Amino acid sequence: MANGHGADGDRDRESDGSGTGDSAAGREAVRVDRVMDGLRAFGANYTEFTRRFATWLGLHSTDAAALVEILYAEDQGTPLSPARLSERVSLSSGATAILLKRLEQAGHIVRTRESADRRVVTLRSSPAIRPRAIAFFGPYSERMAEAMAAYSPQEIQHFEKFLGTLRTTMDALLAHEYGSGGPTPPTP
Repeated sequence: MANGHGADGDRDRESDGSGTGDSAAGREAVRVDRVMDGLRAFGANYTEFTRRFATWLGLHSTDAAALVEILYAEDQGTPLSPARLSERVSLSSGATAILLKRLEQAGHIVRTRESADRRVVTLRSSPAIRPRAIAFFGPYSERMAEAMAAYSPQEIQHFEKFLGTLRTTMDALLAHEYGSGGPTPPTP
């Protein structure tokens, strides 16, 4: 069901009459299932890295996920505001404020006012946390770079397009079909 085919995908695999799944549609459904399973597994592994980072720092997993988002945004040159962080970690503004207070008191982040509009708060990692994050995620970054180096720039470009399409699709689903929690359940 991960690829959206569900039982239809099963019918496609059997449509050549052999029941072996050798039809073109059946092979494609199996390939899509493997890609979706790979993405799910990668997401689960990434979540596990964040959980272990939390344990390593002695933080709650939500606090570590927020810290990772702050570090990542800084690395991309687009530091987060509290409101943007709230969206990224799916917390209310009140819960985000409490989380930021904990991270600030632990010495992991600082809030700055870098904009001409002094009301705008920018979240930055503290100088003390960055070396610890680099020490923890260094092996991860090195291995990921090694894995990606096996692919040509053209293949990487295709991956970027593919992942961009998936992200846009998921964003649209979350905003529309799942905007109020999920689709209407079928009536029994």
